[in-house]
Amino acid sequence: MKVQFYKIDGTQNGEREYPIPEFEGNQGIQLLKEVILAYRANARQGNACTKTRGDVKGSGKKPFRQKGTGMARQGEKRSPIARGGGVVFGPKPRDFSVRFNKKEKRLALQRALFDSVTEGKLFVLEELKPMQTPKTAEMSVILEKMVPEDRCLLLDNEFSKPQWLSLRNLSRFSPIDMPSVNALDFTLYPHIIATDRALTALLEKLKREK
Repeated sequence: MKVQFYKIDGTQNGEREYPIPEFEGNQGIQLLKEVILAYRANARQGNACTKTRGDVKGSGKKPFRQKGTGMARQGEKRSPIARGGGVVFGPKPRDFSVRFNKKEKRLALQRALFDSVTEGKLFVLEELKPMQTPKTAEMSVILEKMVPEDRCLLLDNEFSKPQWLSLRNLSRFSPIDMPSVNALDFTLYPHIIATDRALTALLEKLKREK
């Protein structure tokens, strides 16, 4: 498939062909949805906790006598209907994690990559400008030529310390190294910039995992 290609200075240089796996119709869409839900579920801490009537501090003494007060009868201060009482069916710590295998993970990433290309939101940069010292302004000029607005995912094999320091002040651009990227990352951003070496390495990785 052909992808828009940019020089190291951020100027467009036509299109370049990459062996990106192709899908027909809705093939892989349901799997992609399930994998994204799994990633989101696995990110949940699941540590919300409330106290039931058995956990709330307090005695079991009857607050007031059964009859003659004109009020509804009460059994104890820890009752859920009492102020400061327990919570009925409240959340407790639980594990939200969902398991899925490597084949599902690979196919979902392939479908997300294919959709990014067909929707025209994936761009390839020849190389991320090497830097000896952090220079946010120079990095900003290059990237904003390619993506003048909206959030953008920046993908490379690895980032040098000066490059990372230059990018961290650019709130619209989120750098991530190629080994860490997943299908969810491709769906979260309206634009994606991948270096030539990162996209090539990603395609090689997907090819080896078959």
